[in-house]
Amino acid sequence: MKSNNQQQEDLYEIFAKVKGVDERIFRIIIEIFKKENIQDCIGYLSDNLNSKHLEQYIQQGENLEKVDQEQKLYVVRNNIKKIIDVLKKMKVHDFNKIDYSSERTKESIQDLIKKIKDERQIIEFLQFLILLTSIDATLIQCGSNSLNLIVQMKVDIRKKNFENINIKNTTLVGANLVRCNLSGSQLQNVDISGINLNGAILLNCKWNNIRIHELNKLKGHTSKVNSVCFSPDGTTLASGSSDKSIRLWDVKKGQQKAQFYGHSGYVKSICFSSDGNTLASCSDEMSIYLWDIKTRKKKSKFEGHSEIVSSICFSPDGKTLASSSADKSIRIWDVITGQQKAKLDSHCYLVESLCFSPDGTTLASGSSDDSIRFWDVKTGQQKAKLDEDSYQVNSISFSPDGTILASDSYDKSIRLWDVKTGQLKAKLDGHQYTVQSVCFSPDGTTIASGSWDKSVRLWDVKTGQQKAKFDFFCDFVWSVCFSPDGSTLASSSADNSISLWDVQIGQQKANLQGHDNWVRSVCFSPDGNTLASSSADKSIRLWDIQTGLQKTQFDGHSDCVQSICFSPDGTTLASSSADKSIRLWDVQTGLQKTQFDGHSDCVLSVCFSPDGNTLASGSQDMSIQLWDIRTGQQKAKLDGHYNFVRSVRFSPDGNILASASDDFSINIWDLNIGQQKFKLNGHRHSVLSVCFSPDGTTLASGSGDKSILLWDLNTGQQKFKLNGHKNSVLSVCFSPDGTILASGSGDNSIRLWDFKSGQQKAVLEGHIYSVQSVCFSPDGTTLASGSGDNSIRLWDVKQNETPLQPSETSYINILSQLQTPSQSNNLLPTQGALVGQGEFVNYYSIDLRPLLKSKE
Repeated sequence: MKSNNQQQEDLYEIFAKVKGVDERIFRIIIEIFKKENIQDCIGYLSDNLNSKHLEQYIQQGENLEKVDQEQKLYVVRNNIKKIIDVLKKMKVHDFNKIDYSSERTKESIQDLIKKIKDERQIIEFLQFLILLTSIDATLIQCGSNSLNLIVQMKVDIRKKNFENINIKNTTLVGANLVRCNLSGSQLQNVDISGINLNGAILLNCKWNNIRIHELNKLKGHTSKVNSVCFSPDGTTLASGSSDKSIRLWDVKKGQQKAQFYGHSGYVKSICFSSDGNTLASCSDEMSIYLWDIKTRKKKSKFEGHSEIVSSICFSPDGKTLASSSADKSIRIWDVITGQQKAKLDSHCYLVESLCFSPDGTTLASGSSDDSIRFWDVKTGQQKAKLDEDSYQVNSISFSPDGTILASDSYDKSIRLWDVKTGQLKAKLDGHQYTVQSVCFSPDGTTIASGSWDKSVRLWDVKTGQQKAKFDFFCDFVWSVCFSPDGSTLASSSADNSISLWDVQIGQQKANLQGHDNWVRSVCFSPDGNTLASSSADKSIRLWDIQTGLQKTQFDGHSDCVQSICFSPDGTTLASSSADKSIRLWDVQTGLQKTQFDGHSDCVLSVCFSPDGNTLASGSQDMSIQLWDIRTGQQKAKLDGHYNFVRSVRFSPDGNILASASDDFSINIWDLNIGQQKFKLNGHRHSVLSVCFSPDGTTLASGSGDKSILLWDLNTGQQKFKLNGHKNSVLSVCFSPDGTILASGSGDNSIRLWDFKSGQQKAVLEGHIYSVQSVCFSPDGTTLASGSGDNSIRLWDVKQNETPLQPSETSYINILSQLQTPSQSNNLLPTQGALVGQGEFVNYYSIDLRPLLKSKE
């Protein structure tokens, strides 16, 4: 008897029926459905009256002869009949009932893809089915599977309008949704790992039970990574590789902390002692080394095995080390004396894996002789032998309470054993190839497994069901290890990388997209609730910091708006432009209050005095002008520079004005007398930005010579020189408490500097063009940056914590390049995305909005 699947019409044959359908009809049908608020697509199309309405709509605006009209009507009617027929078949097909991205349909889907990947009309129909999910709830799974097919075939769907689509129970791994409109979309039980949402619109979305896995990828090894192990405190990850090295990684920062060399062969296994002070390693050159973690020196070397040492394990008290080898033996070592305490012989082939029970009284061993053996650590006698496996045992792991032993095998399965009885409790199947490593979570509820099928899987110990699957590897997975708190899983791969999996958020808070050209300046309102931005697109925009949405736009300048500045009371915004004018705007109404004309060239910088009564402006006409805000009249003109004046800033008390120029100098002006106090010389190129420290004693300057100089304003002497940027320093800004200096550069980066020490604290990368302007929020927790990539970014800068992870590490960055595929170390690229209110929750019920830089 044929199964239901066999009785169904072949999926390709159904899709093939849309060949010859005019692709424009799909778009027109969607337009009518939305306009008429249709919910039953098939019912609507099947109604003759509606069909006539549709025919008229399609022919609208065309001036055809009668014969041509009749011929076109025939074609349209025939096309609609084909679409109705296909939709009816699709509705009752398994394609509209089950998840076609699952393992059981993998083979049939790959066959289908081979047939349709070059069929343009079928691909258009798949996109039509995706859009129907926003209209007809009875076709949601069908549209969801269609989107999965589109993603797998790598069809270019960038900039598509997927507004209100309803997608569930599928996988969109690696989907390139750059600049797509996903507003109002609903995603339920969808894997979005590796998805690229750069420039996407994500307003009022409802994404629940979302799966997204990779936290971090650590790169450094030059050959396959055979073993990984967390330190007991969870702060350090050790890795051993076939490149003969051992590396220590800072888990929080993703940075390599240390590298140990000593082995002359592949490093097969590593293990931390219980106090975290010692790391043991073994190699295929038959040696075992103990390393001092604090001094990073080799402590001792154990020799005795006559072949490759395959596995090592510390006892829970750290006093004993067990090792296994291809010489078929297990050896027990005294860690303090380095002496061999016992040799255990019974296995017939290579002993692959060792594990102490949590109480340290029992040692378990897994071997290529298809057996698992339990040993009494005190007597060295074999306690039990488990012979249920018919294939080589690669890895074993005790549950935290010592009652269960997990083993994996070449037969693709994982077995759970009752330690007391020696009986098989459960067999976990799902991997498609050899399972190489198993590990219990610290709470004992979950088992992680790594396989040669290039996946890592999480299993529920009680039910034996698979909880999650991570399958973004390029090669075999060799080792898996849980962090002590169970929040992170480390895995190592033959692609030379180490991956950290599960839940942690990035640091960029928001990405404000709207300008059509370079963002030249950003400025926070005094209350910190609004950010103003100006651009080469001639506009000024105000943004709501809480929602990330644009509040209003000021238009009036006829050329690039170079600089903006809020008045101290926040009611007025000043702007200067390449159109030579300065304008004052009413922040509440958005109307222009007044215009100052006096400069004969582009006005590059404006700044309000602390009392709000005076506005200073610097121009390409080489002058500085002071304006009376109340009268609109020019109060003074300061001449002294002999090239463009790039930046002007008032001191906190309003008595001093600093000006920076392309003449390589900074002038300090005494405003009480209107005279220059002194000139600061030190830069070897144009001085592009200046900023006073909050106490007014120090001035920071950024220059085209790539450096930042800090000046003592009492003496006029240089205090520090900060080097690090690889291109011009375009903007500098002190934090409100004066402890941090932020700088933006033509090298596309932002750097944070410790003011006291002059040391660099962090590099913030994400912009793909020069960072034109940086500005701290009044409370110092947020840094805004404006860039030549047309975007504004908000960064979370928490005092007394590492504000952002340095970008030169491989630590997850979440910031990728606009309109490029997602990178392997990016968790959820959303550069340029517009994110509004909505739900973004993963399958652990954890809010993913911080990854999307959304705020409410």
